[in-house]
Amino acid sequence: MANQNRLFLARTIVLCVVGSVAVNWLLLSSGIIKPDVTRTITQNREKIVLQEGEAMANVFKKVSPATVSVITESVSPVNFFGTTSVQKGAGSGLIISSDGYVLTNKHVVPEGITKVSVMMADGKQYNDVTVVGRDPLNDIAFLKIAGVNSMAVAELGDSSLVQPGQRVAAIGNALGQFRNSITAGIISGIGRPLQATDGSTGSSEKLENLLQTDAAINPGNSGGPLVTLDGKVIGINVATAESAQTIGFAIPINDAKRLVDTVRKTGKIVKPYLGARYVSLTPEAASSINVSVDHGAYISGGPSQPAVLPGSPADKAGLREHDIILKVNDIDVTQQRSLASIISGFGAGDKIKLTIQRDGKESVVTVTLEAYPTPTSPATPPMAQ
Repeated sequence: MANQNRLFLARTIVLCVVGSVAVNWLLLSSGIIKPDVTRTITQNREKIVLQEGEAMANVFKKVSPATVSVITESVSPVNFFGTTSVQKGAGSGLIISSDGYVLTNKHVVPEGITKVSVMMADGKQYNDVTVVGRDPLNDIAFLKIAGVNSMAVAELGDSSLVQPGQRVAAIGNALGQFRNSITAGIISGIGRPLQATDGSTGSSEKLENLLQTDAAINPGNSGGPLVTLDGKVIGINVATAESAQTIGFAIPINDAKRLVDTVRKTGKIVKPYLGARYVSLTPEAASSINVSVDHGAYISGGPSQPAVLPGSPADKAGLREHDIILKVNDIDVTQQRSLASIISGFGAGDKIKLTIQRDGKESVVTVTLEAYPTPTSPATPPMAQ
């Protein structure tokens, strides 16, 4: 039976080949397709492949000098035997200023590390590196390399223009061993939510508005750039889906641009915040809580977690639990444009207009955003946008 199946398969393949040859002969002999046309089609296909290969090579040449490997060390507490051990970590980063500011992920440089080093694409290593700050609401952090003033800088693109199917490349310190590796793929989706877990610490963080890509992102790529074929950074690689193949995620660069500007200008993170916890509405979520709209940010708290933080900008503006924020100025709040993502485009002190629905009726309130309290402040609120 197996031999018969193989014989059938062999015949099928032969027939397909013969059929293909016959069809081509008929088309050529009839004049429908001319030999020079088929050669042109083949040449055009080869040209497209060569052009894409050249584009990827150019992307690497342009962005690789501004992509760094981030190496960390932390000392474990004294154990039962009175000894300690040094734990090492590795990730990636992106140079955003010629004087050595680096954008990376917060989980690449977590609290408790005792040393940070940065290695360039050419192998040069800088050991005098400090953590400037960590974004309290997103997986973003900034480093500063001391004593430099002529670093290569990456060009930031506009992530709001990204479309599914667009070709992209990811660059980073793959597996913490292969610095400045490049992988290619496409944008598989936009506006993805994700509950990300750090495998080394077990901590988790809710991320929103992520870019999904099938460009291979491996451990160690975190903090590295996701770039377009013209070499512009449109995302910061942040996570992968462990139970799947080639499903990776990146934070849109627009969600970090305002912080990049404040770090460049002031040398520290100045994060605007509203002070409200919320759930991003979907048709399913709206149905489950029986509200009349299927998009927006539904303000909701939890046990010992107030929906609106006392004394926050949201509180001062009169927002309440169960209000639904539909718009920020003229921007609709959707799954693709989350409230956190929209707010990240403003600065502390900016006044914004929120269109809200309360008890089925719409109204507009004005909110003045404030700087998120620093971690050392005794007034630091629980995490909320």
